Amino acid sequence: MALTHFDGEGSAHMVDVSDKAVTDRVAVAEARVEMRAETLALVTSGTAKKGDVLGVARLAGIMAAKRTADLIPLCHPLPITKVAVDLVPDADLPGVRITATVRTTGQTGVEMEALTAASVAALTVYDMLKAAEKSMRIEGVRVVLKDGGKSGRYEAGA
Repeated sequence: MALTHFDGEGSAHMVDVSDKAVTDRVAVAEARVEMRAETLALVTSGTAKKGDVLGVARLAGIMAAKRTADLIPLCHPLPITKVAVDLVPDADLPGVRITATVRTTGQTGVEMEALTAASVAALTVYDMLKAAEKSMRIEGVRVVLKDGGKSGRYEAGA
């Protein structure tokens, strides 16, 4: 399979999507931040030194999705129609589970925007809690759903 971001000479280039159909597209990505139970307690009790960890991380993820084309060199700037970032404390990890959903109507997908949103939300959780625990781990960043466009639907594990 040929990689689309390289031309015939092997040079990186932005993919020409002008001939692609405009369709509704959605992507969902996930990540998790694993930490000690005591660190998670700072999140759930609202006593983290820097404030509302989940609220700030949610906003950071939304902002990051909107800036993906500025961060990833060959991404197209897209008219994003929706970004939702959900952060859920999970005592079984222990840690925070993050899900980012991005929608657009356009000529290319939003997988990179969803991955960027989930990643930056996770990085923000780390930043806000690093004074309490530097050993936290960001794990499992991946696309779990992508739908729309020529390649159709992808679901992780399906």
